Formats: sequence, structure tokens, C-alpha cells
Amino acid sequence: MARGKLPINDLAGAGGRFDVLVRATTAALLTSHGLRENVEVVLHLGGGPGPPRRLRLNGSTLRGLHADERSAAGTLGKALLNPQPPRGQWREVTPGLDESGGTLADTLREWKDTTVILLDANASSLEGWLDDDASLASTDLGFVLSDDQPLEDEDLGGHDVARCSLGSRWLQGHAAVHIVHWLLDRQA
Repeated sequence: MARGKLPINDLAGAGGRFDVLVRATTAALLTSHGLRENVEVVLHLGGGPGPPRRLRLNGSTLRGLHADERSAAGTLGKALLNPQPPRGQWREVTPGLDESGGTLADTLREWKDTTVILLDANASSLEGWLDDDASLASTDLGFVLSDDQPLEDEDLGGHDVARCSLGSRWLQGHAAVHIVHWLLDRQA
């Protein structure tokens, strides 16, 4: 869901599978005893009436994100109560959590200086791709995960992305995030 009161007690149903976004967000940002300060997460919410909404979480400034799903959903849900800002204009909801209107193509346009990798089970290995290009360790990397439907080229708004795989099976988003962090952490 892109707006309204988030049903904390039914994230998987009435929340439009908001539970999946919460798990991917906490997987991307949380470590055992803190936050990954060099990580930014952009969530795209397109469900329900109204235009699509984006939520951006910045690990270096984020406050109040906790590991339990209900608490994390409550933090994200604060943005859904606000009138949506115009596309491309980011507004702070809480420290480290911003909101804007817009689509994936808008986010990719904002990531113009970022190497963007779309995770796709039908592509070549991400591990091999990372191992083949040592210069990527000093590059901003942006990873795109889809929902239960693979992203098509038209979803990307004409932006050039690398397609890489974590294996031949489609994984849940939070599992994919954990694997990507493991691969990147061992590169450092």
C-alpha cells in the first residue's frame, strides 16, 4: 500500500505484503549491533489508489529502526499517513527516513553515477561478476529487487542496468539482501 494507516497486525494481508518490504529493509540496514551506515534503501510502493510513493532510508542518519517487524513497519508506516510529496521532491519524515512520489525509473535517474545491478535468477552469476571486476569495490553499487514478478526493460525506463543472479532459484528479497551483503563484505 502506498498511503493510509498501515495495518500493523496484518502486514501480509491488508498491508499488501508490506511484511516483505520490512524484512528486506531490516536485512539491508541492520547488523547484529547497529546499522550499516553506508547503505541506502529505496522502497517503491505502488499499491492502492493514488500515485506511486517512494521511501528512502539512509543508514548513516536513520534513527529508531528496530529489528522486530512490527516496530520497523511502524517506522515506515509513519510516511504513509502524510500527503505525498511531488515526484522527485524528497521530504524528511523522521531522521534518516524520507519520502517522495515517483517510480523505479525516477530512482534510476537519480542513481546516474551508480552501477546498477538488477537481481535476476536467469542472468549470469553476481559472484563471478564481482570477482571479475576488482574496481567495483570502490564504486557505488545499487541493487534492484523486484516483487513476485520479474522486472521488464520497460519497468526500468530505458536505464542501463547489469543483470546478475544469485542462483537459478528466485529467492525472497531479504535472503537476497543477506547474500549480496555477504558477497560485498568479503570483497572489502
